[in-house]
Amino acid sequence: MRDTVTPTHCPYCALQCGMNLTPSPDGSTVGVSERADFPVNRGALCGKGRSAPAVLSSSVRLTSPLVRSEEGALVPASWEEALGRVAEGFGRTRAEYGADAVGVFGGGGLTNEKAYSLGKFARVVLGTSQIDYNGRFCMSSAAAAGGRAFGLDRGLPFPLEDVPRTGCVVLVGSNPAETMPPSLRYFTELKENGGTLIVVDPRRTKTAEHADLHLAPRPGTDLALALGLLHLIVAEGRTDEAYVLERTAGWEGTRAAAMAHWPEYVERITGVSVPELREAVRLFCEPEAAMVLTARGPEQQSKGTDTVSAWINLCLATGRAGRPLSGYGCLTGQGNGQGGREHGQKADQLPGYRKLTDPAARAHVAEVWGMDPDSLPGPGRSAYELLDALGTDIRSLLLMGSNPVVSAPRAAHIEERIRSLDFLAVCDVVLSETAALADVVLPVTQWAEETGTTTNLEGRVLLRRRAITPPAGVRSDLEVMHELAARLGGERNLEKGFPTDPEEVFEELRRASAGGPADYSGITYRRLAEENGVFWPCPASGDPGAGVHPGTPRLFLDRFATEDGRARFVPVTHRAVAEEPDEEYPVLLTTGRVVAQYQSGAQTRRVEELNAAAPGPFVELHPRLAERLGAAEGEPVAVVSRRGRAVAPARITTAIRPDTVFMPFHWAGEGRANTLTNPALDPTSRMPEFKACAVRLEAVRL
Repeated sequence: MRDTVTPTHCPYCALQCGMNLTPSPDGSTVGVSERADFPVNRGALCGKGRSAPAVLSSSVRLTSPLVRSEEGALVPASWEEALGRVAEGFGRTRAEYGADAVGVFGGGGLTNEKAYSLGKFARVVLGTSQIDYNGRFCMSSAAAAGGRAFGLDRGLPFPLEDVPRTGCVVLVGSNPAETMPPSLRYFTELKENGGTLIVVDPRRTKTAEHADLHLAPRPGTDLALALGLLHLIVAEGRTDEAYVLERTAGWEGTRAAAMAHWPEYVERITGVSVPELREAVRLFCEPEAAMVLTARGPEQQSKGTDTVSAWINLCLATGRAGRPLSGYGCLTGQGNGQGGREHGQKADQLPGYRKLTDPAARAHVAEVWGMDPDSLPGPGRSAYELLDALGTDIRSLLLMGSNPVVSAPRAAHIEERIRSLDFLAVCDVVLSETAALADVVLPVTQWAEETGTTTNLEGRVLLRRRAITPPAGVRSDLEVMHELAARLGGERNLEKGFPTDPEEVFEELRRASAGGPADYSGITYRRLAEENGVFWPCPASGDPGAGVHPGTPRLFLDRFATEDGRARFVPVTHRAVAEEPDEEYPVLLTTGRVVAQYQSGAQTRRVEELNAAAPGPFVELHPRLAERLGAAEGEPVAVVSRRGRAVAPARITTAIRPDTVFMPFHWAGEGRANTLTNPALDPTSRMPEFKACAVRLEAVRL
């Protein structure tokens, strides 16, 4: 093998950091080196990125299909046998129970080509409406709030390079120092340039340690906090009345709702003092420009959409949206969480971020797919609702690139529902906890072994390039869908609609997205190979003399994406979390990530270097709470909710509120944090309430 350097991108978080890969002469390993030309990370990589090639090793990943034997074990099988079993399982379910009895569950790490093909496969080949993906658990609340305020949702409506040049950034429920470490430099540069950083988090995280002001509200009270800040902005005369009049609608109702949340009332709800509230308002309003960036903290709540709307209202009232170096943005979590929902993996959407219920959208996509729009299924269940229906309404499931046994709320219940399925097929790189329950497991290629596009948190479409040849016995997800379409399509030759070449798929995606909110039609592989990404929307020009559209790094500078070009205020009021502490369960649990692991840990827990840094789960609790419990550092503690019990070593620290405990959610087994979490859903986004539930603590005597 030639000593070839391949510029590509990290497989993990939504930064999609640039890196160079160099295969060893025999192709058995691949080395990672800095790629300083990519503007997002400028060469910097975290430990996960540097060690990503470890999962390419045949010693940790799947290299042969597995099928469930008569004795109940997963055993190696040929691709012909495995694909035949999948086709038979889905065909039997459809024949006996109907198309909607087959479900599809995707992942936010799939490339745009895979996400697009999976949405098409569900609706065209299987004929099912029952498709959603784990990105619903990521930023769906921010997407819903951004859509109703601005008419369009894109994680960041501006590039990260704008962050250091603004005057103040409010980070709400975000810990980029651990979740996306290379991004921390933007906030460091902000402070070096004279700007200020406000961090809102119930824990004093590594990010909060960098803040000029750290606000530590009770979990689930971010909505009240934002309303209290808006109250003070109005009371102190800090609103931008000219901007509100010229560029927004709905201010009167929003102002009235905010004025009902006076500072002392908000202090009682949140635990954030009135002087801290006033200082936050001063730091946010005094500079000429400012930003609010949210992440999973305010979003993963049963009122997540309204919570994000409250922070957007703060930006609109002060003229901090649709102006240079100002705005609201969401720090997307998963590698392709943005692109993954733009092109049809989500229950209610079609490619190009079109609404599945829009007749014009259905007609456009149906024409690209060569089918009658009336034959397209309607919207299906959201992610948790789909998982909850397994074994009852949904009898068979195709799962691609997700591990809900670890990552779903009320995980023990979801594991039980998965076990009750008539048939489960999983496409994955490793034998995850969910794959271990499957009837058929199909080993698929991963990031360095395939070419494809992703869309990072800025809306920057990127080209991941194939650097090495996958092991024998491994196929791509595109090949899997092509083969299954041939087996399930009967005489319709559906496999022709499912090409295996990713560039061919992308060309179809361009046509399907053309004219939609997320328009990729002006983006080509050739452009992506020559440029460091292209920001959508990027329409193709119908005029040969008009030239190539440059892409849109900054949205809303001239108008918002609503019919009249105005942003919409949305009046919201505080309401409690779905499950408040009580006498039996007196403490709040919140969950999150640690720097050395990623999501459900299916891949990172197979990397020796990362396991050495973060070997297992823990329970973070305040010394006062530990004293009442009689817990000591490192000793096991049981955390019990109405849904189950988890046990992990105590980590005692003053960095967390005395009424709150924290658990990371990367592990299975007895330390599985999502055994405890509450599946109460946001009524708009259908986001579960991962970030707050009532628990009690019990000492575990050895």
